[in-house]
Amino acid sequence: MTDPFVVVGADAAGLSAASKFRRERPDRDVVVFERGQFISYAHCGTPYFVEGRVSRLSDLLSLSPADVDDRGIDLRRGHEVTAVDPETKTVHVQTPGGTTSEQPYSAALVATGAHAVTGPFDVSELAGAFTLHGLNDAAAIDAYIADPDEYDPDRADVAAVDRDRVDRAAAHPAPDAAAIVGGGYVGVEMAEALRGRGLDVHLFQRSERLLPPFGAAVGDRVASTLTAHDVTVHTGTSVDAILGGDRVEGVRAGGRTVPVELAIVGVGIEPATAVVDGAGIDCGPHGAIRTDRYGETSEPDVYAAGDCAASRHAVTGEETWMPLGLTANRSGRAVGATVGGDPTPVGDVAGTAVVKAFEMECGRVGLATETIARDAGFDPVSETVTAGSRSGYYPGAAETDVTLVADADSGRLLGGSIAGTDHAAVRIDTLATAIHAELSVAAVERLDLAYAPPFSPVWDPVLVAAKVLRGSLES
Repeated sequence: MTDPFVVVGADAAGLSAASKFRRERPDRDVVVFERGQFISYAHCGTPYFVEGRVSRLSDLLSLSPADVDDRGIDLRRGHEVTAVDPETKTVHVQTPGGTTSEQPYSAALVATGAHAVTGPFDVSELAGAFTLHGLNDAAAIDAYIADPDEYDPDRADVAAVDRDRVDRAAAHPAPDAAAIVGGGYVGVEMAEALRGRGLDVHLFQRSERLLPPFGAAVGDRVASTLTAHDVTVHTGTSVDAILGGDRVEGVRAGGRTVPVELAIVGVGIEPATAVVDGAGIDCGPHGAIRTDRYGETSEPDVYAAGDCAASRHAVTGEETWMPLGLTANRSGRAVGATVGGDPTPVGDVAGTAVVKAFEMECGRVGLATETIARDAGFDPVSETVTAGSRSGYYPGAAETDVTLVADADSGRLLGGSIAGTDHAAVRIDTLATAIHAELSVAAVERLDLAYAPPFSPVWDPVLVAAKVLRGSLES
């Protein structure tokens, strides 16, 4: 094997790196180890599969093993890398047969992603209790929701699926009611998905608002939208226990028991970094692997990218951990270029994110609330405005809430959020661009944004918000 580039993990970051490296250096070998069977899939699409908007599990696959092979990448599924040894420049591998081996590398990328956390809840043995972090979870939830006589096993049409788990889930009577623990991305998206499947849904959020990083205006509009679609929203309410013997029977929360037959725990994820334990590799926020601007770790020739790696925040300049899809793909591609001989920065992150709840679209970027900005050391000023999404006389215009946060001293835009029902989420990209360019609020107000009645009023809601915030900064 010639000067191999070894990648640990075959999803967004790992295969982006391997593919880019192979194009840059066709004369060198690249080996990708994946401990599971699934590769390169759209994790963010799993709620829409459960809802039924996505008809087949295979629709969520980006690359097949055959596609990877066609690219000249040596993909080894079912091979778990148990350790990285920077001193010998090898990775230790456990094969599907249970034997162990060592694979030398000239450069290695750790792209092991993240795994779901469950807090105090054990969902491993109780039928009807799930997390949603992968295609096997999605397939099992889909099967569990269906009436056993009506379940279509062809929906889980991927050979790699855990068929025994899916069949066990499908054998249970269809649930009537569900509890979702956690009001973040997964909780909000799954509330819509489960209502779409006809279940009564209770969504529990420990804090006083849903989607806390998005701010008050977004959280309030999402809660109102969910309620309008018959989701029972319990904010300021912790779930103390998931109840049941062999199967979920209810949850205990807020001093009472809510009968349900399905529980989705969506309380967060954490970086999967066990592979570098004992390797002398530094870790940073939330235990994510610390890297430099090229994705290299504290050990030479060992890189990290994706949900297991820390990043540099575009506003604060400090280390942060923001596990998002574009970040993983972009950083993996950059590492592949760098290892291939073209040094490429992985890029800063601003936490740009969008989510929808039924017809409500929401976006956030940067330090989107005064509390977050103040905790980062700024003296924040914020304003929230409500403006029309199109010219008022044009059909389809809807109220759009925009919150902007700025630094009182410099006038720099620090972050913002958007909520509305008419092309609201995509407007967050304007703010993301402004954040990366370090624009002031006054500069944002002067942006020459497009206007035509079907798309925007003369003064886009972003411009209206910037105008109001600039006034507050100058007063």
